[in-house]
Amino acid sequence: MPLGMFPILVLLLLIMLPFLFIDIMTVALAKLGIDPFLAPWVVFFMFVGSLINIPVLREPVSNPLSRHPLDIWRAQRYWPQLERQLSERIIAVNVGGFVIPMLLVVYEVLRILAVGPEVALPLVAAVVINVAVCFWSSRPVENVGVVMPTFVPGPVAAISAWIMAPEMAPPVAFCAGVLGPVIGADLMNLGKIRKVQVGMASIGGAGTFDGIVISGLLAVMLT
Repeated sequence: MPLGMFPILVLLLLIMLPFLFIDIMTVALAKLGIDPFLAPWVVFFMFVGSLINIPVLREPVSNPLSRHPLDIWRAQRYWPQLERQLSERIIAVNVGGFVIPMLLVVYEVLRILAVGPEVALPLVAAVVINVAVCFWSSRPVENVGVVMPTFVPGPVAAISAWIMAPEMAPPVAFCAGVLGPVIGADLMNLGKIRKVQVGMASIGGAGTFDGIVISGLLAVMLT
């Protein structure tokens, strides 16, 4: 292959990767009982919703906090002049990383409980394990929020579900894969967030969005 073709192939791969990723996520949602027609739309609204944060709490701070409107895209370094000083910290929920995944979790929990109450205990155990792993592996970062390894919660959730509830492994793995980062990384670190320089703490936002969405769907694909 001529060396001049290599950059073109790399560019084509970069263009195809989002479509491949969307296809994988659609297949994962289909395994969760989501209608194949609706699954691509769920994926689409997850990514669009990742740009939307809904404030739920505002708290005054003694020292001014920095807030950049592009920090959710992690692009604040390119336009530093847009940074603003705030006299309050905003606690928000992210639509794509919290609201939509939690709605899916509620749907999956109802499906699990419909099988029988005996599946509830393995579900709780898988969630608790993943919450502990996510809490242990996450940390607050200045001007970002909580961050965690993207590909840790998914395999942990998948293995826990496969061992504890093999007959309902996909929905159990998804619930553990989503609730682990939400509870263990975001909610349990809210106290620590108040000690670092973060103008907006978004649950399911920039630091943990990929961890929540990817780990939940990766857990399904591995079961």
